[in-house]
Amino acid sequence: MKRAAMWLCTLNRGLLTHGRGLSQRSQYTKNHGPLHISEACSAIHVNHVRDKLREIVGISTNWRDHVKAMEERKLLHNLLAKSQKALPPRKMKDSFIEVLLPLGTDPELRDKYLTVQNTVSRFGRILEDLDSLGVLVCYMHNRNHSAMMSPLSIVTALVDKIDMCKQSLSPEQDIKFTGHVSWVGKTSMEVKMKMFQLQNNKDYWPVLDATFVMVARDSENKGPAFVNPLIPETAEEEELFRQGELNKRRRIAFSSASLLKMAPSPEERNTIHEMFLNTLDPKTISFQSRILPPKAVWMEDTKLKSLDICHPQERNIFNRIFGGFLMRKAYELAWATACSFGGSRPFVVTVDDIMFQKPVEVGSLLFLSSQVCFTQDNYIQVRVHSEVASLESNEHMTTNVFHFTFMSEKEVPLVFPKTYGESMLYLDGHRHFKSMSVPVTLKKDYPVEP
Repeated sequence: MKRAAMWLCTLNRGLLTHGRGLSQRSQYTKNHGPLHISEACSAIHVNHVRDKLREIVGISTNWRDHVKAMEERKLLHNLLAKSQKALPPRKMKDSFIEVLLPLGTDPELRDKYLTVQNTVSRFGRILEDLDSLGVLVCYMHNRNHSAMMSPLSIVTALVDKIDMCKQSLSPEQDIKFTGHVSWVGKTSMEVKMKMFQLQNNKDYWPVLDATFVMVARDSENKGPAFVNPLIPETAEEEELFRQGELNKRRRIAFSSASLLKMAPSPEERNTIHEMFLNTLDPKTISFQSRILPPKAVWMEDTKLKSLDICHPQERNIFNRIFGGFLMRKAYELAWATACSFGGSRPFVVTVDDIMFQKPVEVGSLLFLSSQVCFTQDNYIQVRVHSEVASLESNEHMTTNVFHFTFMSEKEVPLVFPKTYGESMLYLDGHRHFKSMSVPVTLKKDYPVEP
């Protein structure tokens, strides 16, 4: 276990020695400029991220030893802080990490990210990498050099937003991820991550922005735990921290106005009523006789479903199913749904509001149900509902709801709800579509596929 502590010290020293400081590094991301190779050293290989996480947590790599390893973590409980004031404050640069995905120089690794067209990177794999990076960033923020293992169990609570800055993802150019903690509460942390791709063997240009929310739990992952406070150093970092506070308030407001809690607004009710009137059969004018307008599809005809068995291979460092795996499977089903609906290869524009409601145990049956819930012009809003059932019980429990915004190569049909439940799904999809940062028109080089 000494290797974990040594690695934490070495990695942190490397970031501070070779880095130029978060303020200078993040200025290019603010302006969407390039990341020069000379400014992007000291990166760790993407394959090492989950290995480092296992070292920090002290979890065995063998499934047969997982019970013993979790028992050993109980001994770390007395290392947890009794209050946040007992923990030293940290700076944003303390958690800054760079991770290299060498697609251009590692053909074997490249195959893992390629589609059947042998052209572009699989976005579902990128989601897995982002999830692992977010957890590692948080462990760096809360590192304790005096402890061989971290007493914290850090898990993904929410994917707040993932925005694509560029459509092109070449399979033959290296990719670099960067991430750091941007906001801290008492037991939760917001992580900002960016993805860049090498162009002309000189500069890394931005292709993705992501915001994740992680939470700290105790050593057994049974209750909340305090995290180190965060002190912004510059005006830019103060703005990032302020934005984190605003993001928290926005999420609370969005949740409070959920259609599962409150009735639709007057404007939304009018929208649904107009759609209902547009589907009345003019020959019968009956509440039950419905017809589709031109270039429209019933929502109920846009569904796809899948089933997976959750094997130990897909477990995280706490022996639950890896959140990145769940996101990848949901994205692949959503992409297939958008592709089938739109009649062309779509590319992802935004991923938002993925709430991890319940952990998924190893051995569970994972049921995914995907549906187009809103469309506009070339945009397709897809919702994926995830639920699990144990092999011993038929009881199903919702674990996640995923929201993906795709853009098709051509204009897509409108979707019309038939039932009240579908009408609520339509309005919810519209809300998520409107929450997209900005409507985008991305340069078309390579569509991003699953």
